[in-house]
Amino acid sequence: MIDPHLHELTHDRDLGITLPDGTRLSARVWMPVDALDHPVPAVLEYLPYRKTDGTAERDAGMHPWIAQRGYACLRVDRRGCGESEGLFDDEYSEQELQDGEDVIAWIASQPWCTGAVGMQGISWGGFNSLQIAARAPHALKAVITIGSTVDRYADDVHYKGGIQHSDNISWAATVLSWFSMPPDPDQVGDRWRTMWLERLENTPPLPRIWTEHRDRDAYWKHGSICEDYSKIKAAVLAFGGLHDGYRNTMRHLVENLDAPVKGVAGPWGHKYPHISQIGPSIGYLQEALRWWDRWLKEIDNGADQDPAWREYVMGSAKPDPIAGHRDGRWVCDQKLPSACVTVRDMALGDALSGNLPATVAPDLRHGEQCGEFFTFGFGSGELPDDQRPDDARSACFDSQALDHGTDIVGRPTVRLRLSADRVRAQLVVRLCDLRPDGTSMLITMGLLDLRNRDGFDAKRDLIPGQPVEVALGLDEAAYHLPKGHRLRLAVAGSYWPYSWPEPDPATLTIESGRLGLPLRDPSEGNEWTFPPPISAPPRSSRLLRKGQDEKTREIDRKTGRIVLTISSDHGRIEDLETGIITESAVREVWSIDPANPADADAQINWRRSFGRGDWNVSTLAETGMRGARDHFQITQRLVANMGDETLFDQAWAHQVKR
Repeated sequence: MIDPHLHELTHDRDLGITLPDGTRLSARVWMPVDALDHPVPAVLEYLPYRKTDGTAERDAGMHPWIAQRGYACLRVDRRGCGESEGLFDDEYSEQELQDGEDVIAWIASQPWCTGAVGMQGISWGGFNSLQIAARAPHALKAVITIGSTVDRYADDVHYKGGIQHSDNISWAATVLSWFSMPPDPDQVGDRWRTMWLERLENTPPLPRIWTEHRDRDAYWKHGSICEDYSKIKAAVLAFGGLHDGYRNTMRHLVENLDAPVKGVAGPWGHKYPHISQIGPSIGYLQEALRWWDRWLKEIDNGADQDPAWREYVMGSAKPDPIAGHRDGRWVCDQKLPSACVTVRDMALGDALSGNLPATVAPDLRHGEQCGEFFTFGFGSGELPDDQRPDDARSACFDSQALDHGTDIVGRPTVRLRLSADRVRAQLVVRLCDLRPDGTSMLITMGLLDLRNRDGFDAKRDLIPGQPVEVALGLDEAAYHLPKGHRLRLAVAGSYWPYSWPEPDPATLTIESGRLGLPLRDPSEGNEWTFPPPISAPPRSSRLLRKGQDEKTREIDRKTGRIVLTISSDHGRIEDLETGIITESAVREVWSIDPANPADADAQINWRRSFGRGDWNVSTLAETGMRGARDHFQITQRLVANMGDETLFDQAWAHQVKR
């Protein structure tokens, strides 16, 4: 039975939005058929990820559902991507953000729109939603951000704690592949080939740019809303997954925004909360609708009175890199800091037993159990494994067995007095649950380039052997530590392949330290209940070839080099509504010689194809990064084919100072 309260929709796959400079952006739009007679608010998702094929499946299950309830939903490809004209330059560039403001103004001026606009998105779309909100366009009344960050340098895919992520280069490889595809000829006509070649010839050198900016300079401050939280005037609802690399944003926003704000931290990976590969998922669409109704339609539905903070406290579990569910319960607080949380101060060598001073020798195999920054659910084991092998390569400080259960909720802090025998050194701290079954489960962790001990604007060398005081905030945690379990704080000096090691790893000497552990009054059941996940009917598609994923780790017996290979084949899929057939696959090879980490190496190859009927295009995107003592050697090659004909083949090489 059709719900009489739902609107019948129009659906336009290529609505043109002309920017002030004449550039045409392409939008996919769902809206009520009578919107011209009865204008509605609008919800914008603004991304580079190709609405025609890249996000088509996700969009089909989400935007029509909201549109049926009285909204115009627009999925807009940013400049130079998909069917939008122009050239792509960089992530979150001034051009991208100005275009976003212009798109919002255009939407608000349309006769089918009431003038009220909301913006939502995950990852890239979550970033630019916050960044555009910080520019305070008049029509933007509310934002929903998922899987984003407030600080593009200190807590992002490029750098964390001043240390270069390995994902800095793998993300550059992914972007090279994503944006190598042409626009759809069915939408842009015969211009597709000219537009494609112009894009390929203007491919920006992103890995060089991102690696050159080693400190938190003006490049990273641009788009980092933590520079001035007060600029955001729109109401913000922030979601994030505790198994995602972006898990700290929600608390930052709730603690710092003056605008209406709510934060939700769930057990999810890098996914929308209703389609996460790690459950339990929740009814994101219902929560989003309440938010839009409150701030775009000004319906007094109580969404503004919801608790400021809702978080899923995960129960202790045996480590499982492919876990699909975490038992736990929801807790909530009306405001942050929470009156229910107290910080327990635990001294190393006392409440956390261990020998002091403690020496941590370099061990480049520390990090093998770390899991991945991005948890997409590709199936190759992205979550952290049993931490015992990494614990054995660390200085460990353990608590006594707990005589009662306790909830760790918030961001633990670690203060250490230590020294290093090199001018450059890294600090990696993990907090683990030592379970009665003998396994060690990662609760949270943090990284710090010790040259950034006084801030991220510039690196300052250590004096070998001279102690320094350092403070490190670990990532957001929500974890129940049961009775009989013990807590472990593990300290090491590198975290490969999660992050890039120093060319000369340092030996650390820990003289003293303290752990500040945020403990919340334990509750026995859910303090909050979300509706179950729902979505609109999925797009009509056919699986032509199933994909597969694999992860292997090998040690070369002759050289001692450790090689990690990750392969993800995403299969071959036909969209039965458009006739488009897509394929993509990536192979990553990460290698390191523990005796010579300066030449750690990553080679990442993406293959992607896009076609319809007899027409087919494909690209090969090769990206490599190899270290040396004082620089990185970065290489990229992009090959584009139409059928069997090669239309474009170009290689780039950059040497960047470490």
